[in-house]
Amino acid sequence: MTLKHIRLELARTKQTPDGDPACGYEFAAPLAADGHLDPDAWRKEKDRCTVRRFWRGAADERGLLVHGKGGRWAFSYAPGGDDDEPIFKFDRHRFVPGEYVSITEHDGETRPFKVVSVR
Repeated sequence: MTLKHIRLELARTKQTPDGDPACGYEFAAPLAADGHLDPDAWRKEKDRCTVRRFWRGAADERGLLVHGKGGRWAFSYAPGGDDDEPIFKFDRHRFVPGEYVSITEHDGETRPFKVVSVR
């Protein structure tokens, strides 16, 4: 299966009413034909399912898309550590431009991100 490269950008929040394209994530993941994550394909390709977190004024962080306890998905920057960023109902989202996902970041805040590209 071919991995898709997905870009998420910070969506509108109280602090960023216009969103911010300089804050977000780029990650690689296998998607089913309907745009949902394919967990079976992920198991075969998990070492290639990388993530890059980019944030205005901060150094990029690099890690992996992980699938753990209770079927939860997260971005992890130190495997086995407690730095995981859980992604709310990631398995239920379709990754197509214009859709939104919520990610709980390092600071404990859950923020909305817009899918801006899937290639």
